[in-house]
Amino acid sequence: MSRSEAREQLMQMLFQMDVQQDFSEEAFDFYIQYRLKSRAQMDYMRSIYRHIFEHREDIDRKIDSVAHNWKTTRMARVDLAILRLCLAEIDCFGQADIPPAVSMNEAVELAKKYGSEDSAKFINGILGKLSRSGS
Repeated sequence: MSRSEAREQLMQMLFQMDVQQDFSEEAFDFYIQYRLKSRAQMDYMRSIYRHIFEHREDIDRKIDSVAHNWKTTRMARVDLAILRLCLAEIDCFGQADIPPAVSMNEAVELAKKYGSEDSAKFINGILGKLSRSGS
């Protein structure tokens, strides 16, 4: 499984967890037990998931700070899952392994595939504002 495929799986998992309001470690383990075959991808996904689990409120505050006239509580859940994934990936891996521009581009591609007609533009705008603000 490629890193892009792992991102896609993780976005789907985050969406499902948000819908069910269950961000527990058990829910994560249940979700990935039949989907992943690579230890490296499992470690990648677990790192991102744990970061979101531990810092979800901070991540959501960052998003809220630049999403004028929008709050995370009103955003489409797919868009929110993609934004959380991207910001967590940047926080966890930053320049060391995954350049932020790659994470942001992957987020826009996920939005094109899974979001509404306006999702890619919306997500690109949020991520661009956060990037320019240094958040």
